[in-house]
Amino acid sequence: MTSQTLLLKVEDYLAVRRGLGFELKSAEKDLRQFVRYAGRVGHQGPLTTDLAVAWARLSRSADPAQAAKRLVTVRAFARYLTALDPATEVPPLGLLGPLPRRRQPHIYSDTEIAALLARARGLLPRRGLRPRTYVTLFALLVSTGLRLSEACHLQPDDMDLADGVITVRQGKFRRARLVPLHPTTTQALNCYADEHGVALSGYFFRTDHAPALKPDTVQKTFSRLRTRLGWTAEGRARLPRVHDLRHTFAVRRLLRWHAAGVDLDRKMLALSTYLGHAKPSHTYWYLEAVPELMAITAERFEHFARQPLEGAS
Repeated sequence: MTSQTLLLKVEDYLAVRRGLGFELKSAEKDLRQFVRYAGRVGHQGPLTTDLAVAWARLSRSADPAQAAKRLVTVRAFARYLTALDPATEVPPLGLLGPLPRRRQPHIYSDTEIAALLARARGLLPRRGLRPRTYVTLFALLVSTGLRLSEACHLQPDDMDLADGVITVRQGKFRRARLVPLHPTTTQALNCYADEHGVALSGYFFRTDHAPALKPDTVQKTFSRLRTRLGWTAEGRARLPRVHDLRHTFAVRRLLRWHAAGVDLDRKMLALSTYLGHAKPSHTYWYLEAVPELMAITAERFEHFARQPLEGAS
């Protein structure tokens, strides 16, 4: 198989996966680099494990797990190729070491959230739209668990503030979903819309000089606010991020359900759908990633362990 043929196979593979809803921006970049490498070394014939490993090890990242990540990307592509060419070699799992586990998220306290909103309220220009936009945006993220990109893409037509429901049309994996709002959140969004005439704008969140908020711009603004607040990773699970507002929403909801004596297994699917997770397992991850929820996990296991074995006398 020549590098040109391999490139065509990559295009076919990406089209198939994207048809299933995957974005694959990083995978596309890596696989194109892999094809160029195969061309440089003059590779011919079916994809081999040696070729994949040699390319994966070329990673210049200081992260020792980056090579393993690159190999996993090629492995997924190789599995696709086996249906077209049985001679394709699929690299074994863990060949370059295990993939790193997701890092524990930072869960904001009420004090931290209040401090963040207070700092956002002081953004310049003081009498402009920018401070109110950022306060409303951050408050929406922590009260709904929306992804930053989802919130930035919201348009006035997506906001049914009469019934208190948001339609997320550009969610991850291109999946649309409905997000019911708490009455206080609906009230805050109504005030923002009424005071600043956002119904006339193409996007719900904007500033005086920008018709839409861009995620990168929000990240930079948040970084400056974090510095002014003196937030570091010291004494925390990690350096606070915008995305941790989403994690905070999910963890708080689980803790409230647990405190109310609700069966979490019955609620997990609803929370997974609300958050727009591709799999319920992505929601269950919180139970093992957050110390506050580990106690719930331990309690669930203890309850299970105390149950008599079926058929035991």
